[in-house]
Amino acid sequence: MREKLEPIFSVIPEVKRPEYRQTFKEKLKWTGTILILYFFLGQIPLYGLSPTAVDQFAQLRAVIAGNFGSILTLGIGPIVSASIILQLLVGGKLLKLDLSRHEDKAFFQGTQKLLAIIFTVFEAAILVLTGALAPLSSTFIGILILQMTIGGILIIFLDEVVSKWGFGSGVGLFIAAGVSQEIMVGAFNPLPSPAQPGVPAGRIPGFLYLLATGQSPDFQYYIIPILALILVFLIVVYAESMRVEIPLTMGGGKRWGRGPIGKYPLRFVYASNMPVILTSALLLNVQLMANVFQKIGHPILGEVSRGQAISGLAYLLTPPRSIDIIYLDPLKVVFYAIVFIGFSVLFAWLWIEISGLGPREVAKQLYQMGLQVPGFRSTKKQFERILKRYIPPLTILGGAFVGFLAFIADLTGALGGGTGVLLTVGIVYRLYEEIAQEQLMDMHPMLRRFLGE
Repeated sequence: MREKLEPIFSVIPEVKRPEYRQTFKEKLKWTGTILILYFFLGQIPLYGLSPTAVDQFAQLRAVIAGNFGSILTLGIGPIVSASIILQLLVGGKLLKLDLSRHEDKAFFQGTQKLLAIIFTVFEAAILVLTGALAPLSSTFIGILILQMTIGGILIIFLDEVVSKWGFGSGVGLFIAAGVSQEIMVGAFNPLPSPAQPGVPAGRIPGFLYLLATGQSPDFQYYIIPILALILVFLIVVYAESMRVEIPLTMGGGKRWGRGPIGKYPLRFVYASNMPVILTSALLLNVQLMANVFQKIGHPILGEVSRGQAISGLAYLLTPPRSIDIIYLDPLKVVFYAIVFIGFSVLFAWLWIEISGLGPREVAKQLYQMGLQVPGFRSTKKQFERILKRYIPPLTILGGAFVGFLAFIADLTGALGGGTGVLLTVGIVYRLYEEIAQEQLMDMHPMLRRFLGE
């Protein structure tokens, strides 16, 4: 398999890593440039798209990080779909790779990029051919598919530029940018609402306008989403600060000498927000395939009408966006919660194994650095035994926590989408930490040398 795919990898363009140590300002410049380019591309409309087209994935739009009706309609969907497939293959040992080896890691990344390009073409074709993105006429079918394919491939390479030349990852940056834009527009948009002529569309100016004119505003529409947004923000920030700290000392015979050097932090949200991103993308693909089966006359995943699933598995896996649904359809709420939280735990487990965050990989890194836990022998096996007490429970609890919080936030209708807010706060928090660390190392070069960078 590797022999057949590697010649293809050599043909696919690649963003090279910098051959020198970048400064803080240079990384910031690349990150900002890509972000501006992302917003610019999101404003380029699809030529030939029918004005009556309905966004079937509006409820997952924040996670997709794509702008409906533009060439970035697909967003990061293909990238995340490719990641899901590879994680399942590697986690199920169907694709045997040791990602600690440079060759296997390069093969994994090349396969992921190839799969992402394939998914880009596939998802663009499915959306157009099933009518989810209706063209003005049949002559525009190929043109629409081509435009979305170009936009999807551009996102793949923009993500690669950010990952290698900027801060964080493009996937996280685009999600945070899209959700932040949605929150700002949803909260402060002063323009009139199409549904309520004369009333500002933004929640805050709309609420104040109704109060000023003596009308009675709907608190569930105007206030609860804002309160839910604030609550999710506070909970995520608090959860991100929770951690288990393992004390470390430098073993004998090392150039830095013996004695305590600090603590190794294990976050409560150990797998970060990736489980929620992957789970949301998986549900998006269920909706996508429901369209496909309905188009060929076998709606085995449920029926779709006007861009919305109305029955079957596709309906049960549609994110609930209102508290009212608890009373109207409690079975759907319970089923969705179990599936969403369950897959969040599964993907959390797969993510730490594939990204080198498991007990064995972390133990190997700490041992090679000549560190040891006070009171224990400095061996890889000992490190692994200690880490196994914490990493597996943190992975399961953290995955279940972010899954449950995303579900509850969606249920309350938090402004920007509950899942989107959860992801954005986590992404911005990690990005802040990375930027602060990079800035600190620029100010103190000796610290960078100590950390081996």
